[in-house]
Amino acid sequence: MGYIRHKSKESVEDYLETIYLLNHRLTAVRSIDIATEMNYSKPSISVAMKNLKSKNYIVISEEGHISLTPEGLTIAKGTYERHTLFRNWLIDLGVDPKTATEDACKMEHDISPQSFEAIKKFISQE
Repeated sequence: MGYIRHKSKESVEDYLETIYLLNHRLTAVRSIDIATEMNYSKPSISVAMKNLKSKNYIVISEEGHISLTPEGLTIAKGTYERHTLFRNWLIDLGVDPKTATEDACKMEHDISPQSFEAIKKFISQE
């Protein structure tokens, strides 16, 4: 996978994870909520939402409310699971929470499913 393609995958996962988390905090998620949460400009979010919609990861209602499709939800949950596991594991290992969160954000995108499952199994045995 090339660098640009990797960054694109990472970006998609970050947007979907953010929508997933906002859905748990807000009654309806709008582009402005995503922009605020991610500290991105509204035009950048607009372009990203069009991209996610074209890939069938989200639906946007007439009112502008954004929801995850089943495929988008699967990706978002997987990304969030990896992030949470890595963040908590790093904190348990003595890494300060801020650094653990930042590192987990990097690790969640780069690990293979096989390696993640092996780490998850190992951690659960500790």
